[in-house]
Amino acid sequence: MNKEQVELIGDNHISSSIETPLLPNAFEKSDKEKIENIERYFAKIMTELGLDLSDDSLSGTPYRFAKMYVKELFYGLNPKNRPKLSTFENKYGYNKMLVEQNITIDSACEHHFLPIIGQAHVAYIPKDKVIGLSKINRLVDYYAHRPQVQERLALQILDDLQKVLETDDVIVMISAKHLCVSSRGIKDKSSFTTTLEYGGCFEDKLMREEFFKIVGNSEI
Repeated sequence: MNKEQVELIGDNHISSSIETPLLPNAFEKSDKEKIENIERYFAKIMTELGLDLSDDSLSGTPYRFAKMYVKELFYGLNPKNRPKLSTFENKYGYNKMLVEQNITIDSACEHHFLPIIGQAHVAYIPKDKVIGLSKINRLVDYYAHRPQVQERLALQILDDLQKVLETDDVIVMISAKHLCVSSRGIKDKSSFTTTLEYGGCFEDKLMREEFFKIVGNSEI
């Protein structure tokens, strides 16, 4: 693949699958081992940039960077960190739309490793099961905390919730700013990207319009 093709893939945010691309041995090393290796590699990057790592301000940066990547920014890569999604019997017989909106999106573009910042709005129509509201937020946060493509992020949240709730009646809307657009390339500071994934009853235009009306006052 030549450099022009590499740039094109990054600018177009191409995604190949609903699954995050992972090596078969992705979790054979412990977090401690990964932090030690990334710390060493990032120190070399800083040195190549001409930075003096003997300076007090910079000496600890490789470690802080490595720990942040493994434990914070990309904790969602490891399946063991997936939140436990407790569901409950729908004893109330509630069968109208339930919406959790303005959920914080704090992710990173997998093509440039720059932040994706915005909000997600998630709704479902309960059948036999309901889920604790905070669990939706936790699931969104989990999938957001990995190198992402926004289209895939919406699909991963949708697919997981549909399986857990045992219903296709789920809709996921994400609106986010991409720093790979605002801080490089075109450097457009005001634009944002919106993605929408849904299934079941939300295939019906009237159901989607009801959802849009509820979340219509939300802002990035």
